[in-house]
Amino acid sequence: MASPVAWASLGHGGWVPRTSMAFSVLVVLLLAVLYESIKVGKAKLLHQALMSLSIPTSQQLIEEMDQDSSGSDSPPVSKTRLRWFLCHFGQSLIHVVQVVIGYFIMLAVMSYNTWIFLGVVLGSAVGYYLAYPLFSMV
Repeated sequence: MASPVAWASLGHGGWVPRTSMAFSVLVVLLLAVLYESIKVGKAKLLHQALMSLSIPTSQQLIEEMDQDSSGSDSPPVSKTRLRWFLCHFGQSLIHVVQVVIGYFIMLAVMSYNTWIFLGVVLGSAVGYYLAYPLFSMV
């Protein structure tokens, strides 16, 4: 008796069950949604970081330069610089995650499968549609 699972062609001589293809399209779609969400979230975090970190006034800069030029062996690190470093480090990690997900999506599209490609396009559109209103709420 034949198996109840229907089979679909990959296009390069390979055959996979249709459920596996549907699952693959769903995974790629969710990766594209995640990519767009990270992109919008990263922009939102940058905006919040720039608003929370005050720009030092010229008087603060002069005071910091005077402290640096004094004879102390280990000048104290300003809290603003430390916060900026931590914020930049966090954004760098988020950027690395976004690039890795982007390369996975690119590799999926390079399979030259129409359904995978449509999953990426639909996932990108859905991700942008869901994530962009969050950015405008800043």
